[in-house]
Amino acid sequence: MYKLMDVQKVDLFLLTKGNNFESIDLPYVREQLIKMDEEKWPRLQAMHFKNPMAMLIISLLAGPLGVDRFLIGDIGLGVGKLITCGGFGVWAIVDWFLIMQATRTKNIEMFNTL
Repeated sequence: MYKLMDVQKVDLFLLTKGNNFESIDLPYVREQLIKMDEEKWPRLQAMHFKNPMAMLIISLLAGPLGVDRFLIGDIGLGVGKLITCGGFGVWAIVDWFLIMQATRTKNIEMFNTL
């Protein structure tokens, strides 16, 4: 019964936060969560994974200012976009296609710090 409850917790986590990770990473995340110690669950629940769709919306609205890159933790890229006004608009447009993947990559990196 104890193990079943762990699997239910894992499935609930993946149901609520699974869209923040690449679909190819979900089996890895599930496996790591099943192996995780019970003491790490509160820390995991407190982690704030960025929503890729929200980052896309922010990128569409404030991409030339680098806000999207600042929010996911790419400070250097954010400063570069801010100074060049989004690479004179080109970099901002390219980020519309890349920001969701970059957000999911940052989320899996944050997950791996547990």
